[in-house]
Amino acid sequence: MKRLILGTLAVSLPLAAMAISASQKQAVGDLDLQAGKRNPWTSPQLNDSPATFHFAVVSDRTGGHRARVFSQAVEQLNMLQPAFVVSVGDLIEGYTKEPAALAHQWKEFQGYVNKLQMPFFYVPGNHDVANAVEAKEWEARFGRRYYHFVYRDVLFLMLCTDDPHEEGEGRMSKEQAAWADKVLRDNPKVRWTIVSLHKPIWTQKNLEKSGWLDIEKALAGRSYTVFAGHIHRYQKFMRQGMNYYQLATTGGVSKMRGLRYGEFDHIAWVTMKNEGPVIANILLDGIYPENMRMPVTAEDSSIRYNQRPAYPVRGSVFLDGAAVAGAKVIFYAAEKGGKQTYVGDAFSEADGTFVISSHQANDGAPAGDYAVVVVLREPDADAAGNPGPNRLPAKYATPQTTDLKVQVKTSPNDFVLHMSK
Repeated sequence: MKRLILGTLAVSLPLAAMAISASQKQAVGDLDLQAGKRNPWTSPQLNDSPATFHFAVVSDRTGGHRARVFSQAVEQLNMLQPAFVVSVGDLIEGYTKEPAALAHQWKEFQGYVNKLQMPFFYVPGNHDVANAVEAKEWEARFGRRYYHFVYRDVLFLMLCTDDPHEEGEGRMSKEQAAWADKVLRDNPKVRWTIVSLHKPIWTQKNLEKSGWLDIEKALAGRSYTVFAGHIHRYQKFMRQGMNYYQLATTGGVSKMRGLRYGEFDHIAWVTMKNEGPVIANILLDGIYPENMRMPVTAEDSSIRYNQRPAYPVRGSVFLDGAAVAGAKVIFYAAEKGGKQTYVGDAFSEADGTFVISSHQANDGAPAGDYAVVVVLREPDADAAGNPGPNRLPAKYATPQTTDLKVQVKTSPNDFVLHMSK
């Protein structure tokens, strides 16, 4: 047995020597390695280049911000180490004309972003510049409401969709459009353009009057990507062959029902490559430090006033006796003057059941009378964001025409909704 072992060693040593002599040292960029005829790696070409960099986009924090979300996102961004962070606006609760209140809110917010280990680029949202007092405060702190910068041959166009502010709708002044046109003409050969703004203004009914079409005309023919927020629901659009992203939240008011509803806290992680940006949506509840213990921050939630209590509402929906799966069920409350107000909604499950959410996930709806709308759109929206075709009878598609009526009481409610063709 000993002779056999020694013989094996005697044969192995020359083979090892041959393998070493056949190998050669290779340097590929910063990668220094010893290569042979066969190697335990796929390629020495690294996924790296001087043109590649990473930045993050954070979304809305307002409308009733939730405790310890945005402040913890700052800690998480420091773990991820992007080159810089870009905003899409709605940073403070705002909607006040009290200078002291505004000063307090901005001090709180800037206290968070000042902890970032990288630059933070501001964009104004409707909560940030909702009136003349807020606009003056913005100017005193940050100067311009729209601006640009270039980094590694990528143009960043930071726009204001409240110029001037108008409740519910986005506006971009002719002066801003002319400025953007000049910036784009002055930077004709950048490899990509990133546009950051607050309201997804391209979805508005008054698009022709919003000023966005002038911006889009100036962007036409170049490679660009658009990031917006405001709706607190994630959705991707495509216009002019380019990707437009409506982000969810980074601590703003949300029912937080998850991916199906586009309701979650996240950051958009952007890897800028020669051929364009690669987008990864990173949910905040999946980012932890090496010790798996998130630091406890001192950020309080904001108080939402005049919020009526909700009572559990569940039910099921049928069409000619068959359960309807994947339908959107919407509760509209009737108000004075015939106005119908969108209160709560849900998607129906495979068996037709649904659970309504108004303020937060599965909380139900306030007591009162409701008209119920039921639609089943396939797809929910096309690439441009237009609603897909409705597969259910049209009469159930609006609160004015539906005959589905319910009364929510101050106790658990269970409704069976019957539709017919």
